[in-house]
Amino acid sequence: MTDPIHNHQSDERTYTLVRGQAPLLVSVPHSGVDIPQDVLLQLTESAQGSVDTDWFMRELYLPITTELSASLISPVYSRYVIDLNRPESGESLYPGQTTTGLFPSERFDGESLYREKGEPSEAERCRRLETYWRPYHQTLQAELERLVATYGVALLWEGHSIRSAVPRLFEGRLPDLNLGTNMGASCDPSIEQSLRQRLSSVNKYSSVVNGRFRGGYITRHYGQPQRRIHAVQLELSQATYLRDETEPVWDASYTQDISAVISSLMSASLDAALGLATNGG
Repeated sequence: MTDPIHNHQSDERTYTLVRGQAPLLVSVPHSGVDIPQDVLLQLTESAQGSVDTDWFMRELYLPITTELSASLISPVYSRYVIDLNRPESGESLYPGQTTTGLFPSERFDGESLYREKGEPSEAERCRRLETYWRPYHQTLQAELERLVATYGVALLWEGHSIRSAVPRLFEGRLPDLNLGTNMGASCDPSIEQSLRQRLSSVNKYSSVVNGRFRGGYITRHYGQPQRRIHAVQLELSQATYLRDETEPVWDASYTQDISAVISSLMSASLDAALGLATNGG
């Protein structure tokens, strides 16, 4: 792989891109943990730890992308600054269900993120959109187009994670592996079928396809099979790779089993995508 490629916006590095040599791009848009000092001062003390982060997604996926020669894009900043997996219009992805927006104002548990009168002004929202959201998406779009031009197909893998139980967002305990293809609209049927077949052989972890998490904005927006860009989202229960979800600590040895499953799923979907390119699909 090449060295990481950094983007600079207003003298701030907002994301990291590591390019591989396969038509597979992994995006982990909720893995950032940094919060600029001016934003941090407006947050409540309980929100300053960015507790709703998709913990260690970059650490989890980097060895897998290296193994598969895939590319990996990851943000520097927390979803509390701006949510990269929401449309810039702020439109809800799950109408009628509790969710968080482009500029989150509450934690997953419903507690306020901001101190009194601390929520961002319209000017500040525009600044964050231009500084953090737009560069990530411009690069995402450019990379997918580059992959299609180079390989004849592009596969976008959206890597996410969440605590296994978040009563405000979903009932009960979340399945371990939650695959989303926007109800089949974000990828060719052969890719979803390859994932379902691979899941059927996974015994250690529970799974569902297009359940509570069907794919966020990035999966839905960029997954355009007619343009040879296919997108899949995997929402992991954090119980699959963290010893303690309430005190997230990275332990590579604890992730070996789930890493092998993720690698297998990604390999299956990549093979299916390459088959489409070979057949002109």
